[in-house]
Amino acid sequence: MNREDKAKIIQGIRDKANRACITVVTDFKGLSVEEMTELRSNLREQNVEYQVVKNTLARIALEESPHSVIKDNFKDCCAVAFGYDDPVVAAKVLVEFEKKSKKFQNRFASLDGKFLEAESLKDLSELPGRDELLAKTLGTMNAVPTNFVCLFANVIRGMLNALNGIKEQKEEQ
Repeated sequence: MNREDKAKIIQGIRDKANRACITVVTDFKGLSVEEMTELRSNLREQNVEYQVVKNTLARIALEESPHSVIKDNFKDCCAVAFGYDDPVVAAKVLVEFEKKSKKFQNRFASLDGKFLEAESLKDLSELPGRDELLAKTLGTMNAVPTNFVCLFANVIRGMLNALNGIKEQKEEQ
């Protein structure tokens, strides 16, 4: 590989790292082509890119990126997953694939510039995703006015019942 090709690869990795909110380094040694294709398609559905990288090129590319905390930990066979939208979704897909495949392993990650061990990545994958959190927030926000309306409806209903009771008493007399 000549210098120009290496420079293009470094720039591509650097661009992806600058856009990504999470970068996960994995060990893919021993995976079949079918397993790798399945993993890539699962990640692609969640807007996560997965790329096999040379360690030295990855170190150089990540030096001036928000994920520079992981650059010194590259060794052996590595592939990098770049998650752009929701870091929890990327972690969920990778952790699920790790549970399913005995050969695949998540090594470490960088979440917005903070180093995460593999265990921390598993913990991150157990959190609710962005969409689920938004749904819960909207549900909570919707519950407040709904409860407010129900409270006043009950007050008015109680007053109407009292007035009907007085009306019935007066009609009986």
